[in-house]
Amino acid sequence: MKMVVLGAGAWGTALAVGAAGNGAAQHQVTLWARSAAQLGRMRAQAENQRYLAGIALPPTLDLSAVPAPELPALVVDADLVVIATPMAALRQVLLVLRDCPMPVAWLCKGFEVPVAGAFGLLAHEIKAQVAPYLIAGIVSGPSFAEEVARGKPTALVAASPHETVRQVLVEAFHSASLRVYANDDMVGVEVGGAVKNVLAIATGLCDGLALGLNARAALITRGLTEMTRLGLALGARAETFMGLSGLGDLVLTATGDLSRNRQVGLALAHGQTLVQAMHALGHVAEGVYSARTVVQRAAYLGVDMPIAQAVVDLLDGHLTPQQAVRRLMGREPGSELATLV
Repeated sequence: MKMVVLGAGAWGTALAVGAAGNGAAQHQVTLWARSAAQLGRMRAQAENQRYLAGIALPPTLDLSAVPAPELPALVVDADLVVIATPMAALRQVLLVLRDCPMPVAWLCKGFEVPVAGAFGLLAHEIKAQVAPYLIAGIVSGPSFAEEVARGKPTALVAASPHETVRQVLVEAFHSASLRVYANDDMVGVEVGGAVKNVLAIATGLCDGLALGLNARAALITRGLTEMTRLGLALGARAETFMGLSGLGDLVLTATGDLSRNRQVGLALAHGQTLVQAMHALGHVAEGVYSARTVVQRAAYLGVDMPIAQAVVDLLDGHLTPQQAVRRLMGREPGSELATLV
């Protein structure tokens, strides 16, 4: 298979490395970087030292830094195009690729930042606006790029309403160390990938305040309920949130020390400002940008999301970490099962 991966961050590089060096199923892979300078360093060092240091790039991996307007020519004979940019760049890339006939899939998780009072959109909603005729899907699930690049066992989900796209994604990435499951609930997979980042900030805060393992378990479980409520309101299926892109990704992102969003919560608990936390991180933490949109969409749909709301108020400086905890613990008791509806 001939594939082009657009975006040479950690995750795009990890999947490109895996697909290009995938034993008998080795694919012809081109990795595109927006920055020609970054690409030059990658060629010279034979690794992506900025985002994935210590992982050798396979000699069969092609590297490209053509200008963004020339991307249609780069992908013209590809069997699959994978967009591995941050959420903020997805709209621009989809617009450039809007006439591509081959399957396109994205890796980014989150909501687009709202513009001019409108709601921030999920990836499939952006695609419907700017590239409605693309046949598209998403690859998601519990995965740290470094572990995938090192060949550690991982399970992902390939979601699309199109069976052909799901089949292509499984063929592209399934390997001895990477198991890929198909799912047609694209909305559910995207909601899980977006909301878990917000909840990971809350869990990092919980751990940073040393509230204990009981509190962490409660926060993850109630967070999963919030995620499911929003997903159902947006048209997803409940069972998706019991799978890899729901519970699986939430547990990993909320508890794994490689999680950027968790690191933000830990930093805030330790007294850093949001600006200080983001500067120290040095990379995008999608939960910071998605939290407000999650709460706005939930409010519009009449969905109660108290944990996500507390994260927004914390990020906006309206609550201290201790006040956020007191607010959540001071809520009126209710029926556990009734809160899913």
